[in-house]
Amino acid sequence: MITEAYTSFFKKLAKNNHKEWFHANKKDYEHQVKAPFVELLDQLLADLTEWDPRILADPKNALFRINRDIRFSKDKSPYNTLMKAGFSPLGKKSILPGYYLGIDAENVHVGGGLFMLRGPELKKVRQHIAGNAEALIAIVEHSNFKQNFGKLKGEKSKRLDREFMEIGKATDLIFHKQFYTMAEFPIEPYFDNPQLKDEILSHFEAIKPLNEYLNQAFA
Repeated sequence: MITEAYTSFFKKLAKNNHKEWFHANKKDYEHQVKAPFVELLDQLLADLTEWDPRILADPKNALFRINRDIRFSKDKSPYNTLMKAGFSPLGKKSILPGYYLGIDAENVHVGGGLFMLRGPELKKVRQHIAGNAEALIAIVEHSNFKQNFGKLKGEKSKRLDREFMEIGKATDLIFHKQFYTMAEFPIEPYFDNPQLKDEILSHFEAIKPLNEYLNQAFA
């Protein structure tokens, strides 16, 4: 389970984000951070693979590396100061809708939906919305969704293709270029607490109808 040692490691890493410190403290990372996080992923996957059998059951397919990609970043810090995972059909880098989990020194970050969409995939989603707008509106206006996440997030286009102009008058949801949501809550109350898994799943359950809806665009 996630413990206070998990938080302590990331607080120290934030002050010592360089390879020498990380290598000197790699055993703490492996035992106090990575191992309990992977254990949590394994527990979550038992439910998520029932929701969608296409989601791969091995936590390795969900876990993101702690190493940062610094090739195009001004910030050359080599390590992320949180653990991250993505649960999607065919793995964490899939273009299909999924669920996101991140845990840093202070907060649990939970979300899901579609974050990165290329042109052809975005058109498929918009065509789906054009024919089923009321269903999407009902999902994002549902009390469980709004209570957990507030509203649908994502960048929006300023203009639409002509075929979507009419539905754009009825709902601005079709202007979205991304279709995701995100929330966070403190990790401290869940140290050594098995209810952490249930709290994360309760957020994922609020995202599930959105993912099911978006998946229909790729069926």
